[in-house]
Amino acid sequence: MRTRLGTLADAEAIREIYNLEVTSSTVTFDLVPRTLAQQEEWLAKRSGAHAVLVAEDDGVVLGFASLSPYRDRAAYATTVEDSVYVGRQHQGRGVGKLLLGELIDVARQHGFHAMMARIVGGHEASIGLHASLGFDVVGVEREVGRKFGQWLDVVVMQRMLS
Repeated sequence: MRTRLGTLADAEAIREIYNLEVTSSTVTFDLVPRTLAQQEEWLAKRSGAHAVLVAEDDGVVLGFASLSPYRDRAAYATTVEDSVYVGRQHQGRGVGKLLLGELIDVARQHGFHAMMARIVGGHEASIGLHASLGFDVVGVEREVGRKFGQWLDVVVMQRMLS
């Protein structure tokens, strides 16, 4: 298993992993699955400092992780937000930890100061993953999302990079 920068050729594999979560879980607050064109556009916008990493084994994409701007105002430019998704058939094998660890390194290399994670309340695997790599819970946003007829909290976690 190894990580590498994501490319447009990974769009379909990333889309399959992501869309399953869109349609069947609350780990993303997106409600509509992405088309291939939308996934390609998303990937194209994430180069340089706001990278996408994929984990693969024998050419099979196991999961992906990305850095996104935390907010659009200039004062937030040194803070990023992470996203990590692992294909369900590959969960529990250390893929998420490998991806998030590499993503932290990428964020540091690009000079970011802080890294944020916004995780749906109750998603203990993701909260535990982030905690294991030095993230601390800094707050909970109560009932800020609604999906599948339920109100959802967001656990906000943060790791300082410098």
